[in-house]
Amino acid sequence: MAKPAIIRGEIDICIRRLNESYFKAIKANSMEQRRIKVSDVTIGQPLPWDVYDSENQLLLRKGHVVERVQQVEALMIRGLFVDTKISPRKDPVQAAPKERPSVVRLISLAHKRLERLLFNVSNEADAQAKILEVAQAIAFAADLNSDIALACILHNQTAGSYPVRHCIDTAVVSLLIARSLKKTPDEIKALIGAALTMNVGMLKQQDRLHDIQGPLSEQDTSFIRNHPQQSVTVLRAAGIDNEDWLSYVLMHHENEDGSGYPLGKKGADIPLNAKILSLADRYCARVSERNYRKSLLPNAALRDILVGEKDTMDPMLATIFIKELGVYPTGTFVRLENGEVGVVTGKGSKTISPIVHALIGPRGAPLSFPIKRDTSKQLFSIREVLTEDQANVRFSMQQVWGNEASL
Repeated sequence: MAKPAIIRGEIDICIRRLNESYFKAIKANSMEQRRIKVSDVTIGQPLPWDVYDSENQLLLRKGHVVERVQQVEALMIRGLFVDTKISPRKDPVQAAPKERPSVVRLISLAHKRLERLLFNVSNEADAQAKILEVAQAIAFAADLNSDIALACILHNQTAGSYPVRHCIDTAVVSLLIARSLKKTPDEIKALIGAALTMNVGMLKQQDRLHDIQGPLSEQDTSFIRNHPQQSVTVLRAAGIDNEDWLSYVLMHHENEDGSGYPLGKKGADIPLNAKILSLADRYCARVSERNYRKSLLPNAALRDILVGEKDTMDPMLATIFIKELGVYPTGTFVRLENGEVGVVTGKGSKTISPIVHALIGPRGAPLSFPIKRDTSKQLFSIREVLTEDQANVRFSMQQVWGNEASL
């Protein structure tokens, strides 16, 4: 999928703030300039030209990477022009080195945008295109570093409200599984769109439902079982006309053995992409902490789904799921055989031997910096999986994964 342009809703904010009062007349003898259109700037890509304000003061040099919408907004207020007469400088300055944007920031920005969209989807003009822009941002983040995108599911749970964050987490997992199966770009686009909107029909009730401690009432149970159909109704009313997208939303709670809902479909009658969405949905729900229960450990969540619910899923898809996420998914806290405590930071040579960065030494003292460990080696093999409380380690994602995981 293409790298994402600046999210349209944020562009609207910038454009509204443009006012002729911010710009003074450009002197006749000034360099050749033109005002940059907001669509010329792409988050995460280096600028192809120098940028000046209306007084010909240099704002940004060619090669600078714009990472945030707020930067574009600030530039717009000051005046944003590009020198179209590229000429050699007497005192050439090296262009700023290309920076890679933060995956964590991109996902957090996608969350904020998606939340506004979903809660107002019935009133959004061109809702389908706007949702797909969020999908592009998520795909771009996964392209930059899929390990960080997966780690966000476990370590970025305060990014926003659970109902919306869960959709983004599910989209990330669905995307990676679909790519491993070599799905077409159009299929992947529809699948991510479905992941982002699968619960729109119950969005305003999800927080209330999550607060319920005991058994659900008959009315609430019926509401949940009908939410796929209700979501499709809402999406059609909002102008979503991609039939594959809508079918994945409708069938993301169907099961291989016919025990799912709302239609009781089974086996080959369920689209494979709907099965991908279903599996990603189940995993992400189990590893997220909810008001009524603690989150499951990632490996326990996989075991709960792949063993406890094996009759409800396609066995081929279960194999692919384990291959892509590993037995110890990225972000899992573990204790190694040598006594070190660390976090899984990426896939290793085998599904049972991921890469781990140790954070606490064998004697229980915090290490000065994370140390990379190959768990395929006996000394560093994984002894046990830990909860966050058991790991008892404070760290930032940036400390372990670098600037691509900065807040």
